Amino acid sequence: MNDLQAILAGTVTRLFAAHVTKELLESAEKGQWPAALWQVVQESGLTLPQIPEAHGGSGGTWQDAYIVVSAAGRFAVPLPLAETVVGAWLLSQVNLDVPTGPLTVAPVHRADRLKLTRDGKQWRLTGTATGVPWGRASTHVVVAGDGGEPMIALVAGGGRVKADENLALEPRDTLVWNGTPVVAAAPAGHRLPADAVQLYGALVRSAQMAGGLEYLLSQTVRYVGERKQFGRPIGSFQAIQHQLALLAGHTAAAGIAAANAFRAVDKGAADFEIAVAKVRTGEAAGLGAGIAHQCHGAIGFTYEHSLHFVTRRLWAWRAEFGAESQWAAEIGRRVAKRGADTLWSSITRQ
Repeated sequence: MNDLQAILAGTVTRLFAAHVTKELLESAEKGQWPAALWQVVQESGLTLPQIPEAHGGSGGTWQDAYIVVSAAGRFAVPLPLAETVVGAWLLSQVNLDVPTGPLTVAPVHRADRLKLTRDGKQWRLTGTATGVPWGRASTHVVVAGDGGEPMIALVAGGGRVKADENLALEPRDTLVWNGTPVVAAAPAGHRLPADAVQLYGALVRSAQMAGGLEYLLSQTVRYVGERKQFGRPIGSFQAIQHQLALLAGHTAAAGIAAANAFRAVDKGAADFEIAVAKVRTGEAAGLGAGIAHQCHGAIGFTYEHSLHFVTRRLWAWRAEFGAESQWAAEIGRRVAKRGADTLWSSITRQ
């Protein structure tokens, strides 16, 4: 981390610590859009950290984006910040203007297919996208569709919305378009893979989970140092120390895998690194959340305690944009395609 990134990390941490309160998280779970928080985040330039200045961004790198997105995961920020980062980048890659306001992306699931058809000079979108993050709250949706070739399009609003939520009570809506005019569309070209939405969605989810695990570790270490049993902190017992060591190991491994994927994106194609990051952070999220709740005991399961705001998100995020099984299979296919003779060199070169 260079000096500018250290400043960015400090800024993001202070902003989220000041604005993302337990009361705000509770109101967001009841369906209230945190407009004031979005305004602060957008005005601070945190929504487009790696977008070129020519497209209205900060002109940074994906490593800068990792700092922002992982912090959002650490504080359980109830905004489509990660989705805006991905959507804006997809638009910039095909030289489309990036609008202000919250963005989301679709389709989230590979089985969903969106069709773009030309109507004179106008492109129209038809199809159904399920589980779209923050679909009802986003002013625009960035979609990957088939217009005779892979295309990226910008749609105002979410079409017909069927509201739904994930385990963390974050909007995960079904969006239906039926010949809806799009704001703009362009061929994806060779710069974007066909599964760009799923791929880069998995990338930002890995960063969010890495950040969430950092929160679990710090929260659990603090709690076991304060909670006393038999006249001494429970953190002094060997069984608890063993669990903390496991949690610390998973947290470190997840953070390294996610950060490495963001660095790889800055260098070019990073399909393999993103798949590894999603698998490793997903595994760590499941195991880490269990350890944190075990160390907290019954109090960690109460709604009044803040632990669940992050653990429920970790459980939800690990399944979004492809679960570990999907990305592990992708890694296996890539390794098998290269052949047995290249296995060792492939592992050591990554």
